Amino acid sequence: MEEGINFALFSANATRVELCLFDAAEGYAETRITLPEQTNQVWHGLVPGLKAGQLYGYRVHGPYEPQNGHRFNPNKLLLDPYARAIGRTLQEWKPELFGYELDHEEKDLTFDSRDSGAIAPLGMVIDPEFDWGEDKSPNTPWCRTSIYELHVKGFTKLNEALPEHLRGTYAGLSSDEAMDYIKQLGVTAIELLPVHHHLDDSYLLDKGLKNYWGYNTLSFFAFEPGYASTADPHEAMREFKGMVKRLHGAGIEVILDVVYNHTAEGNQLGPTLSFRGIDNASYYRLSKESGRYYEDFSGCGNTLSMQHPAGLRLLMDSLRYWVTEVHVDGFRFDLASALARELQGWDKLGSFFDAIGQDPVLSTVKLIAEPWDVGMGGYQVGNFPTGWAEWNGRYRDEVRMFWKGMGTAGELAARLTGSADLYDHSGRSPHASVNFVTCHDGFCLRDLVSYDGKHNEANGEDNRDGDNNNASWNCGAEGETDDEGIKTLRLRQARNFLATLFLSQGAPMLLAGDERWHTQKGTNNAYCQDNEISWLNWGKEDEEVRRLREFVIQLLELRAELPVLSRKTFFTGQPLAEGQPKDVEWWNVEGRVMTQEDWDAGFVRCFSMVLAGGNSLETDENGAPRNGSSVCVILNAHHEDIDFVLPATAGNVPWKLRLTTQDEEARSNLDAGGKHTIQARSLAVFISEN
Repeated sequence: MEEGINFALFSANATRVELCLFDAAEGYAETRITLPEQTNQVWHGLVPGLKAGQLYGYRVHGPYEPQNGHRFNPNKLLLDPYARAIGRTLQEWKPELFGYELDHEEKDLTFDSRDSGAIAPLGMVIDPEFDWGEDKSPNTPWCRTSIYELHVKGFTKLNEALPEHLRGTYAGLSSDEAMDYIKQLGVTAIELLPVHHHLDDSYLLDKGLKNYWGYNTLSFFAFEPGYASTADPHEAMREFKGMVKRLHGAGIEVILDVVYNHTAEGNQLGPTLSFRGIDNASYYRLSKESGRYYEDFSGCGNTLSMQHPAGLRLLMDSLRYWVTEVHVDGFRFDLASALARELQGWDKLGSFFDAIGQDPVLSTVKLIAEPWDVGMGGYQVGNFPTGWAEWNGRYRDEVRMFWKGMGTAGELAARLTGSADLYDHSGRSPHASVNFVTCHDGFCLRDLVSYDGKHNEANGEDNRDGDNNNASWNCGAEGETDDEGIKTLRLRQARNFLATLFLSQGAPMLLAGDERWHTQKGTNNAYCQDNEISWLNWGKEDEEVRRLREFVIQLLELRAELPVLSRKTFFTGQPLAEGQPKDVEWWNVEGRVMTQEDWDAGFVRCFSMVLAGGNSLETDENGAPRNGSSVCVILNAHHEDIDFVLPATAGNVPWKLRLTTQDEEARSNLDAGGKHTIQARSLAVFISEN
């Protein structure tokens, strides 16, 4: 067989495709080769003598008819959508990158003949060889999964325990220091903000900012080279795979936050860098009124089309690549509703779900949806099909409202028990609910309890960006303060949020830095803040940071110890067996089971949840339930202390105080019917060993 490299590019509407080979050693000298074959709309050809490390791009010929959705311009060098590595990043933003004349009054209806070959991104042919050894996924059951959301760069950038060249890199994340920290916390999975290659928007660069979060993808196969400790793409690839391997060795799964809903090319006024110049009408959803414009369900100018086989195949090929070649354990899909839109709107039975559901590889990994987009009818919390988990936005909102003193007990009860009202009807389990109070998008935990409103002035948009409706109780003064009383109240409120999160049924997700009392100074839209606003502070821990981190560790240990806190099935509200208590019961402050009248009272701010532990679904080697302890969680969102009568227990076994968010420890053992004074705005957990 003749040695060389076979190149292939899909384009249904092109008339000719040129492969462009570059030699970096000769000032990026370009050699063009017309691909000689076309099979089923795929242009292809074997180029003998080439090896791994070859830099390349494409020039695609065809009609330039913006009104009809065609934007071919062979003067624009295009990145291969299937490139496994970036051999040269975008050099600078210049008019040559746009398919039209920027300064012309008719804008994108014009044709720009300037060449972008000197500055456009280039793909690299890469040798995927890597020694995986005995690597295998930890394959943590969903009911035992706890997620830690972090940014590759921001997590270790300021960690002075690492050599400087490893800070903020894939290697830094897999260093002993980082690994030991994550393992000590007790989480089972990390969810990485986007690691696909992305672009920094020109308007951000003009303001001295960057697209820090990375939700501006240009390549769905190539990893982001800016997070590697080396400039060599092959070494960077091995660094990325080595990170996954080391995390697996520590029993930690790797979940990628992926952005398939749109690309970095933006709307009709955006640059021509890849998909737009390869086959605009096939890869993007175009307006039904005019092919010149795009349907935009992402808020970023365009939407990748899952209605066309090319777009769907690209997404599926990319997902399989990251699972089979890079060994990742799952995905969180940004604005996932946009991917499930068919001709008539969002469709639970659409091709996107069908393709993933029947795939023997992808149907076995963890699939998490951000179940909304920015289009009409895009909010689909609870409506994704079996096999999918969802970021539960209802959970976030109700928990925040309750601890702010504005929510209702009934709503919180539904969220604490896994949101069966959202997920049980479709045959899913409590783990379908990925619970969170904070995430990368919005206030971090410290700021959530410290600010009444956003402070995004550093973004350069006069504080107009970001959601201003997600602040919580600010404990008496906005922003940082030296008042010890206010600081104490804020820490207690933070503990309330954390305890509620890890005591709820479903899969908890913790935002990295919340356990370290990280602050973004009121910024709730730090997408462009690649600096100390976003980077975690790894300086010497003061007492409040140490105690908060240890509190999170304690919560995760408690969750791992007591299976009743992470059930595989929803509660039924029925007795475990004849003569036994119900699997879940709700008690009021007087020590009696809550009635419908109690639930209907909108002012209920204090109640308890009792989970009977005798129905554990996990058994020991003898088939007996493992740790059948019952759990009583008392929640007090009132502004006053309350004397709470502890519920009855089977056999009148005493309650043992296991955890509290109060400022000081209370009595550790109480009989059923005894009174526990629960501090204003606090939570307590009691255990009864049956």
